[in-house]
Amino acid sequence: MSDSITDITIIGAGPTGLFGAFCAGMRGASCRLIDSLPELGGQLAALYPEKFIFDVAGFPRILAKDLVKGMAEQALQFGCEVRLGETVTGLQKVEDPEGKGAIGHFLLETDHGVYPTRTLIIAAGIGAFEARKLPAEGVEVWEGRGLEYTVRDPAAFAGKRVLVVGGGDSAFDWVANLVGVADWVTLIHRREGFRAHLATVRQIERLQRQGKCEVRTFCEVKAIAGGERIERVTLTNTKTKEDEVLPFDAVLPQLGFHSDLGPIKHWGLDTEKADIKVDQVMATSVPGIYAAGDVAAYEGKLKLIATGAAEACTAVNHAVHYLDPKKKMNPGHSSDLKIFANQQLG
Repeated sequence: MSDSITDITIIGAGPTGLFGAFCAGMRGASCRLIDSLPELGGQLAALYPEKFIFDVAGFPRILAKDLVKGMAEQALQFGCEVRLGETVTGLQKVEDPEGKGAIGHFLLETDHGVYPTRTLIIAAGIGAFEARKLPAEGVEVWEGRGLEYTVRDPAAFAGKRVLVVGGGDSAFDWVANLVGVADWVTLIHRREGFRAHLATVRQIERLQRQGKCEVRTFCEVKAIAGGERIERVTLTNTKTKEDEVLPFDAVLPQLGFHSDLGPIKHWGLDTEKADIKVDQVMATSVPGIYAAGDVAAYEGKLKLIATGAAEACTAVNHAVHYLDPKKKMNPGHSSDLKIFANQQLG
């Protein structure tokens, strides 16, 4: 068990969790970030690092990976402890042994250790998520050998023949990102309609008319074959049931993902499906535990990065006040805080 008890432990190191860590440092609270992923950034880093984001204040547009880089620099400037690649497995409440009204603390358990903390902020996004697997028999043997569910670097597909599977935003976004990088990109979808944003669909349709990519509907992957890596894919027409074997070097299924709160749903919190219900100060039904970002639910909720940042700030400030009611809930303007005095002089 970790010897150090922190004021705030944040579960989830996506944009909401990162901004929460910054707010904790700004308020002088010790903080720990825990995430099951191997890197900071949550879905932004794991699912679409090369995707542009247009609705973050101050940036007309910014790549997801660049937003993560900036938020991480902002979050970690106060010495927040970071624990990546650790999956939360349980939680225990430790009451005040003297019974004098102290609030006690929690012991947060992961598959790597036990961490004492005075408060918790759950910023787990959609919870633990896993990409939906390609529904074709035997294809799992090609994972890491050309079959990829996430894309870290588009340059890895330079000069390759790429098959993208899906009809949502991620599928169309990756076609757009890989055109001009890959040797050829084909998108297939099992039906005619698409779930992707209309503007993106129109963009890919224009690229197809220009001969830069191909879109096939009523089409599914039946089998994958090759040597050390993928060399060809058997496609099935869902209408005619006819098969066709085509040469491909990589297959990118973009079929969405499964999400689950995991052990968090057993902590006595008031939940609804994969959401945690909170009040106006982001407090859950368990004192000392707050939630922010996509995982937090209340009437009128908007699931946006901007919303998550505001909720993280609210959760942190009320957690600080919960720990010490003498402290102000409102930290004031950052430009007036002593903690930033050196930066003002710089």
